[in-house]
Formats: sequence, C-alpha cells, structure tokens
Amino acid sequence: MTFSFLSSTLFDEAKLEEFPKKPGCYLMKDEKGAVLYVGKAVNLKARIKQYFQKGSDERAQVPYLLEHVRQIDTVIVSSEKEALLLENTLIKRYQPKYNVLLKDDKSYLSVKITTNHDYPMMAITRYKGKPPKGADYFGPYTNATKARTMFDLISRLFPLRQCSDEEFQRRERPCLLYQIKRCLGPCVKFCSEKEYTNNVENAKKLLSGHTKELVRVLKKEMDEAARELEFEKAALYLKKIRALETVQDTQNVEAISADSVDVIALYRKNQDVVITKLLYRDSKLMDFRHFEFENIVEDDTELLHSFLLQHYLKVDELMGRQVLISSSIPINDLEIIAEIISDARDVKVELSAPQKGEKKRLLELALMNAEARFQAKKDKREVKEKELILLQEKLNLAHFPRRIECFDNSHIAGSSLVAAQVVFVNGEKYAAGYRKYHIKTVKTGDDYAMLKEVLTRRFSEAKKENELPDLIVIDGGKGHYRIACQLLSELGMISSDVIAIAKEESRHDKGLTQEMLFCPGLDEPLMLDRHSQLLQFLQMIRDEAHRFAIAFHKQTRKKALIKSALDDIPGIGPTKKRSLLMAFGSVKAIQEKSVEELCKVKGVGRQDAARILSHLSQRKD
Repeated sequence: MTFSFLSSTLFDEAKLEEFPKKPGCYLMKDEKGAVLYVGKAVNLKARIKQYFQKGSDERAQVPYLLEHVRQIDTVIVSSEKEALLLENTLIKRYQPKYNVLLKDDKSYLSVKITTNHDYPMMAITRYKGKPPKGADYFGPYTNATKARTMFDLISRLFPLRQCSDEEFQRRERPCLLYQIKRCLGPCVKFCSEKEYTNNVENAKKLLSGHTKELVRVLKKEMDEAARELEFEKAALYLKKIRALETVQDTQNVEAISADSVDVIALYRKNQDVVITKLLYRDSKLMDFRHFEFENIVEDDTELLHSFLLQHYLKVDELMGRQVLISSSIPINDLEIIAEIISDARDVKVELSAPQKGEKKRLLELALMNAEARFQAKKDKREVKEKELILLQEKLNLAHFPRRIECFDNSHIAGSSLVAAQVVFVNGEKYAAGYRKYHIKTVKTGDDYAMLKEVLTRRFSEAKKENELPDLIVIDGGKGHYRIACQLLSELGMISSDVIAIAKEESRHDKGLTQEMLFCPGLDEPLMLDRHSQLLQFLQMIRDEAHRFAIAFHKQTRKKALIKSALDDIPGIGPTKKRSLLMAFGSVKAIQEKSVEELCKVKGVGRQDAARILSHLSQRKD
C-alpha cells in the first residue's frame, strides 16, 4: 500500500497529518520526481513529522534536504524486517543523493596458482562471484598493496613462472625474470619438476597462512643441507626463514578467541563519515577496510542499518561469523538484521554490541583506526595510489604502475646524440633511478634507432637491477611504440607494460595541444580530456624526461665546443679555451679576429694570440 503527496513549491506541511501510522519506507523527491532520500520507520507519520519540527532533528544537512523536497511517497509493509529489506532495495535502485550507497561492482585482488599445467603459473587476478576453474585462489585481499606485497614475497622466496601457457610453449630461452632470480626457468627445463612442485607447495602454504609450518619445513631442509656440507644451499634456506619469520611477527596481533570476527566502528564529523572494519581470523588481525562517505543526512543508527545490509548481502563479501558493533550507537533490531543476512548467505551470523571486556577493547581499537583514517584520508600518498590505480584501468595496463620509467632522446641536426631515463616510484620522482646515455651505435639523428639502442642497453643489463619497471613511457608516436613493444618482446620482458605519448598531428595550440596515447590492446590512440589529471600526470613524467634529456644534451654540446681545433695549440689549456669560446662563440669567429682582439680575453697574451691565429690559418689552408 502506498501514499504520495506532491507539491510544486515547498512541501505542504498540512499534509503531514495524512501519513499512515504504520511501519514502512518513505521516499523524499524533488520537483522532477527524482528520489533525494530513502528512510524507514516503525511509525511513518511520526518519523516524517520529525523532519519539519524545529529542534527535533539537529543534522546540519536536513535543512538543505527539505529545501528541495516537493513530494514524499510512503510504502507500508507488514513488519520492521520487511521495512529493512525494502529500504535496502530502494537505496540500491534509486541511489539517492543524501543516502549512503555502497557500490556493488567492486571486486578484490586474489593470488591465483593454476592447476591445469605441470608447471603452474602464479598471477594476481580479480573476479566476482564464484572463482573461475583451473586454478587455486588465495584471498581475496581487500587491500591491493597487501596482495602485491605477498605476490612479490613469493616471487623472491619461491619463484614461479608468470608467463601465459601459450608463451611458455613458444619460449626457447628464459625471460628476464629468470635472470633476476624471480623464476626457475621451467620453460627451458632449467629446473626439475620436483623442485618446481616443491616451490608451488611452499607458495600455497604461505598464501594459506601456514607460516609456522613452512618455517619448520625450511629449518629441517636447512639442517639437512648443512649436514651434507652444502653451505650455500643452507644459507639460502636461512634467508628464506628470516623473511618468513618477519612476516609471521607482523601477523601476531592478539585478538579474541573466536575464529571469525568482524569489528565495525563509525567515526563521524558533521556530515563526513568513516566506517572501519577489522577482520579477525584464527585469533589474528588479518585485514582491515575503511569506507568513506560525505554529505550524509542519515543519523548513525540509520547509517549502520544501511551499511550492514548493503555490505553483507553481497555474497562475495568477506564476513565473519560474529560482527561487533559499538554499543554507543543504538540499534534495537540487530537480531532482525542478523536474520536477514543469515538467510541471504545461508550461514548463521551473530551481530552484537558488547559493552565490556575483550570485545569492547577491540571496538575501541577499530574506532581509533577510523578516527586516524578520517584525519589522513586526504594524504598525498593515498591520492597518488588512487591515481595510479585509475591510470592502470584507463590505459588497459596488465600491471599496477608502481615503478614508471620514461625515456627521451635529444640531438641537434644529428650531433651530440644522447638519451635520458627518469623514474617515478609510487607517483613520485625517484632521482636515484635517473640515467643518462651517450648514443654509441647511431651516427645520425634516427629517433627509432636511438630508442632501440637505449632500451636494449637498459634492459639487457636488467638482471643486475633489483627492480624492473611496471610501466615504460616513451616520448613518441606509433612508430616509437611499435619499436619498444617489439624489442621488449625479443628481450622477454613480460612484466612491463609500454605506452607512448605524442602530440596530435597538425595541432599548434601550444598548451592546449591534444595528446595521443598508444596503449596495450588498443588499435587506435587513446585521447584523454586535456584537463584530465591522468593526462597531466603523464605529461609531467614526459616533460621531466624531456627536461633531463635536454639538460644532458646541453652539457654534452658544451663539452663538444671545448673539444675543438684549439686542443692542438701548445700553451692553450682548458681555461683559455673556455674563455675564448665564451667570448667569441666559435672557432670560426676566433679565426676572424686580430691579435689585439684576442689579447682582450682574460689570460690570453700576445704570444698565445699569435700561436692561435697561426695554427688556425694553417688548418684552414
């Protein structure tokens, strides 16, 4: 049963007496019929009247909401449980401006190890719903950084291949991951099947959280290697053990005795809210999540109602058997919410609001985390990480661009050929990674040949580096992009993406010039809006590489100027050469001067001037 009252101006408060005194949901709408806010109530008439009684609702956003309300619809239901379910459905359907809304399209990172191959592949992946067949999945990780950290740790301790099955079949020589000891090279039989299988089993133990068991196994193998006088092998085991013990120490956070518990706390300041969720598994704090909302009209009770239902009714959402809620937020229908979630997930779930003891302490800890998150949510590093995640999605990259290397060439009319490499890590400049290159094999200003030489030199020596780039940015167009992709394929660079950035042809509007991005998997160049933050970030990286290359080119040219015909003149050293060239600009200009004019240069005497002109005159003849 539904009731609706419409007004073309402000809402007619005289209509408030006509609302039903029954449980249900109400929808506040604007003059166009768009839903602004959805709420629920045991007594619809009493709840809606509260909005229009001065002093009864102190939420700062309520006056702004009421300024736009022209219509209020109500839906009567038979019970409070039905009202809860309906409210959740309506919020998802209409996505009201003044309600909190959790998006359903989020998927989490997992580490997968394939099961359909003699030499399983390891990779980071995302999926929704049931995991695809053909692999074991570990996670999901709600924190992407933790997933990549675990992936990197396994790559170092128990190297597994990362290439696809197709590439595995084609490969005739190992890729660079083998050279930097991140893969055992099973594609070319550089390891036995038994050795590789052992690495797979150890990786699965680590991903499953059986760190103590894994340490015991490695200690046993270390002792056996020592008894056999294989000290180098024993040292390798010791290195792995110490790394695992460090991981184990970071996981040993004391928790409650229950096996599976979620702790939820809410921190609010005006209309901005952070909800923190701590996940305890096997008596250890295993993970945490933060949810941030702005311009929220709902009070804390309504907000938690909505959050619990939207969050936990998603089947693929991580959930403990117990969920703890702060007792300072009055929620009288926890049992009803628990029943709804239990029915949806087909598992018994308990919701409680402890007021003392160990569980109360955990809620205080969660609240501290929520407050800290609130204060730091606009931290620069977090903004950069979001920018990089968006960059990965926009450019169709296979790898998270934590380390970005950008290359640029510089020359004038085919002379003083140089190139430069700049590095950005986590979105910030990493000056220690900057490199300069004198072009050695190219004698003309062939940009393609110069690029090929630089990339070959950089990545042929990559086995000496501790880290490969996740993203390579080339200052150039489609031809440069193809050259880079082809070369990296030849070098076996499977762990790096490549893009090229170039100005659109026939455009001369300076700062407003459109940029073309050549990206993986795209047949046509990608054009980002010129005001896009992502484009500005890429332009900043490209411009930094250009600046560094130009500076190196100028330095090289300056040295080339000093290295001239003056080098062979007795008594004319570097200081006098520099003074002469700074005074007259070139050897040709010096040759046209008189002895008296040359003597005006500091440090140059009459005998020096005579020798210079005599030498240059003979050289000219």
